[in-house]
Amino acid sequence: MTGNEESYQRGLKIRREVLGGAHVDRSLAAASEFARPLQEYVTATAWGQIWSRPGLDRRTRSLLTLAMLTALNRNHELAVHVRGAVTNGCTVDEIQEALLQTAVYCGAPAALESFRVAERVLNELAAESTDNGTENGAGSRDA
Repeated sequence: MTGNEESYQRGLKIRREVLGGAHVDRSLAAASEFARPLQEYVTATAWGQIWSRPGLDRRTRSLLTLAMLTALNRNHELAVHVRGAVTNGCTVDEIQEALLQTAVYCGAPAALESFRVAERVLNELAAESTDNGTENGAGSRDA
């Protein structure tokens, strides 16, 4: 196995753990021949080389990612990573605080949109946990 293949496999594992296997499988399956190299790059580099580093825990990485996606106005990715943040153990309060912090540094319009996206996703997660009869943490305000 080459270094790049090792990074890809490590990244695929982490990506599935954070974002969910169904989401990752859909993303990879939907990738055209043209887009496939980008999916492979993101999996190997972002997930296999950066998310796997020991310097920050996944909760911290999730909160940083939410702030950066807000700054970049990448709302589709923000929604995906709100789910990932909950999976990584972030509470609703922590997500709210991270996004509130973005209002100061990214501007109110960016934060307002991120709050809308995050609230929609958190409500979806709460409904899913109610439908499944499980508690996945999305409804909890604080850990």
